[in-house]
Amino acid sequence: MPSDKRLVSERFPRSSQYHPDWVLANASGGANALWVTEWLTTALDLRPGMRVLDLGCGRASSSIFLRREFGVQVWAVDLWFSASENMQRIKDAGVEDGVFPLHADARALPFAPDFFDAVACIDAFPYFGTDDLYLNYLARFVKPGGPVGIAGAGLVREVEGGLPDHLREWWTQDLWCLHSAAWWRQHWERTGIMTIDLADTMPEGWQRWLDWQRAVAPDNDVEIRALEADRGSYLGYVRLVGRRNGRTPLADHIVSIQAQIYAKKPLLRGDDY
Repeated sequence: MPSDKRLVSERFPRSSQYHPDWVLANASGGANALWVTEWLTTALDLRPGMRVLDLGCGRASSSIFLRREFGVQVWAVDLWFSASENMQRIKDAGVEDGVFPLHADARALPFAPDFFDAVACIDAFPYFGTDDLYLNYLARFVKPGGPVGIAGAGLVREVEGGLPDHLREWWTQDLWCLHSAAWWRQHWERTGIMTIDLADTMPEGWQRWLDWQRAVAPDNDVEIRALEADRGSYLGYVRLVGRRNGRTPLADHIVSIQAQIYAKKPLLRGDDY
């Protein structure tokens, strides 16, 4: 076990082998990407050589982790963070033979249908996945039977009615995209596209969230106070894994309508041209 005990956790033995300076320098969100990735992969059957989409990879630490720990080929896709910078990070980690960074929008992915064996999304899916049509879009890129797994910040239970007082100072409009594991299960199950393997909440996830904030952003007093006051009543980490069943037809993804020759017509009854 390393002498530097920062970010060391018995719950995450793989992640604990990575240098804390590297983990902190490559932070791109409100969760420790390696902890959350390790948690998610316990529910994914990843094998060497599989093609995996790391959707919303941020600074690609999760992509590097997937390659090093499981020997999979990873397409590291993100809209906000530089693919060029991620390429340098990937080279420095010695995994450029199996991690391929791309700059792309999650709603405009440049892949062929059935290209991936699995899809993973770490602490990013709520930004686009609450769209009722998004799962239909994403599912086309994974082979039938292939898993799609998401994990990251969420809710232990849905907020019903007004916000709890202890969350008001921290809560902003964009946080309404956070949901519970039960909400995500229902969101996917109703489509019939996925067979759900699991939907759950990380035990003491609020504490891991708090530990990460204290390490990566100790001056973030508002969020830290919210987590300390909440103590897992609402806030935590959620995980959902489903497999594309292949039986439910996917709706066509329409990006344009075929042009037709415009013919002028009378605007009002009685008009004569």
